Amino acid sequence: MSVKQTLTRQYARILDNAREQVETLSAPPEGWLATLRKAFGMSARQVAQRAGITKAAVYQAERNEVSGGISLRQLEKLATALDARLVYAIVPAKGSVKEQLYRRAQTKAERIIRRAGAHMALEKQLPPEDSTQEQIQELAWEFVRRPRPELWDD
Repeated sequence: MSVKQTLTRQYARILDNAREQVETLSAPPEGWLATLRKAFGMSARQVAQRAGITKAAVYQAERNEVSGGISLRQLEKLATALDARLVYAIVPAKGSVKEQLYRRAQTKAERIIRRAGAHMALEKQLPPEDSTQEQIQELAWEFVRRPRPELWDD
């Protein structure tokens, strides 16, 4: 196994572990900032003092978090003021890295093999459908074993 393949597997493992940890995690309806502030029994004025901002800015930040308009920098600043830490992750949306890669590889492989089949049909050399499906599966697994940037070209 090459160094690049080893690194790719390590990256996938990191993402899969993170995905498992956050699988059931969802933001509370009021957002994390307001929920944590209220759980600690802190007022917006107290958070504002600790963060060096106004009380109105705390309320605005809480609204912005819920609407998706808050920056990571501001979230981190307010988390620190709340004696908390910001945890940030981007994980695959649908299954493990390998599962998501395979779905994409399947689509890409089918497109490539079907395009080649169309050319062969013009020459009356079209292979049987079961052979075509086998070729699609083989190419898809090759893409999964060795992910390459062209896999993501549409």
